[in-house]
Amino acid sequence: MPSLGPTSTIPNDARGAAIALGNFDGVHAGHQAVVANAAKAADELGVALGVAVFEPHPRKFFKPDAAPFRLQNGAQRARALADLGVEEVFEIGFDAALAGSSDRAFAERVLRDVLGVAHVSVGADFEFGKGRCGNAESLKGLGDELGFSVAAVAPVGGDKKVSSTGIREAINRGDMTAASKMLTRPWAIEGEVLKGFQRGRTLGFPTANLALGDYVRPRLGVYAVRVDTGDGVLLPGVASVGVNPTVGALPEPLLEAHLLDFSGDLYGRTIEVELISFLRDEAKFDGLGELKRQMTRDVIDARRALVGA
Repeated sequence: MPSLGPTSTIPNDARGAAIALGNFDGVHAGHQAVVANAAKAADELGVALGVAVFEPHPRKFFKPDAAPFRLQNGAQRARALADLGVEEVFEIGFDAALAGSSDRAFAERVLRDVLGVAHVSVGADFEFGKGRCGNAESLKGLGDELGFSVAAVAPVGGDKKVSSTGIREAINRGDMTAASKMLTRPWAIEGEVLKGFQRGRTLGFPTANLALGDYVRPRLGVYAVRVDTGDGVLLPGVASVGVNPTVGALPEPLLEAHLLDFSGDLYGRTIEVELISFLRDEAKFDGLGELKRQMTRDVIDARRALVGA
């Protein structure tokens, strides 16, 4: 996954692809339609299928102090794109120079000179260049001039357009059904299991703890989850996302996942936790006994929620 700037070079066999261009945070149903359009062009032209993404996300560049908002990390996005048949993923380094480039300069330096694209598919609302001076229509004109075709793909979902913003809003309110429908898969947090205070273990509910990092913050509370511990097998579980107010509030929300019917050491391993269903809001309990009783009920509720989910 090479990171590209206007003076970058890539291997000759990676040039000339039909690409989908955008941020693709989430690789949701709308993004999938753009990739499918690029795949059709790749097939017709007899070239490779690629995706070019901006990294860091332009939102992070322009608002570095903004609240965390990412739907995926890079590895998750790459896997989701690979599942769509994407052969090459190009990361376009988003920096001050790129942010200040005109639409023409971007098309010439990155799309023509570096990538040598045969075709570009974008969403119909795609904008680029300094001050968003370029859009899908201007890119079509530039493509005609510079030697590549361009297609603008209509939004998916009609009046209820599928968007990364809409998915973030669903996650914020704990509506995992709506989020998964737009994503076409459960929303998941991936990370390395951290060493915690092991309070869950003392209560009989050992947890695998993940920092939320750059992920959008879900509604604080308890969720029915499925967990991939690294072997591709999804295990049922229940997870708390919050600051753990009963035993001493944490400075930042943490995901603490208890895997049902599992025993083993996960410390240091990278796992992925799918948030399937919101069960209840985070609460402060009067002592560890009350907390343990609620955790027992949470396990029962999670098992029920996961049946047929």
